[in-house]
Amino acid sequence: MKLFASALTLLISFLVLACANPLIEANKEMRAQIIGVHDEVMPKMGELMSLQKKALAQADSLYAQDSTATTQIESMRTLAGQLDQAYEGMFVWMRQYSLEEEGKTPEEIKTYLDDQLLKVNQVNTEIKAALDQAATQMKD
Repeated sequence: MKLFASALTLLISFLVLACANPLIEANKEMRAQIIGVHDEVMPKMGELMSLQKKALAQADSLYAQDSTATTQIESMRTLAGQLDQAYEGMFVWMRQYSLEEEGKTPEEIKTYLDDQLLKVNQVNTEIKAALDQAATQMKD
């Protein structure tokens, strides 16, 4: 009888823990969403650097052709800066992102993940905006 009571107590404990905090599952889904945003734009990092170099080369070329074309030269340099900032933004975010959950409540983890989702979405927006700007400004 004592073994049955222990087994029943253990079973009930598992059921309570499994159903007690749906936030744990929501946090797993949010982590997957954050990584999904990261994975969407991470492959574009090489393109950002390539376009940055191309923008700087175009600025140098414009300067060599006509050093008085300051508006176009500055436009290319500004674009190169935007591309670099978008590139660096990804790595700044990645360095501060943590998978560590030990010692944190599900509510604390959710708060952290909410903040990280905002940050990674901002990185995503900046990368896409820089790429769109490069597509608009840079003509082969």
